[in-house]
Amino acid sequence: MNPVNYLYLAALLFTIGAAGVVIRRNAIVLFMCVELMLNACNLAFVTFSRLHGNLDGQIIAFFTMVVAAAEVVVGLAIIVSVFRSRHSASVDDASLMKL
Repeated sequence: MNPVNYLYLAALLFTIGAAGVVIRRNAIVLFMCVELMLNACNLAFVTFSRLHGNLDGQIIAFFTMVVAAAEVVVGLAIIVSVFRSRHSASVDDASLMKL
């Protein structure tokens, strides 16, 4: 398979994720779209790594997955905290963080 096809797929996934971040207001869907964008970047890193014949892109993709996992843990903890106090997972309600 041609590596350009992987780059087209990465661009498509990133575009879907960016559209989801802009359009949606649910915090869980927002985090899923951010994860989709990070996975698109990982796919592009690995594709360029394979094109150039080195492991730099794969190492960057690994560290990106580690940071994304930490981001999910912290983000879900914040979402659960907001949901318990506001009974809603809307991003608009999260901007009212006054107790």
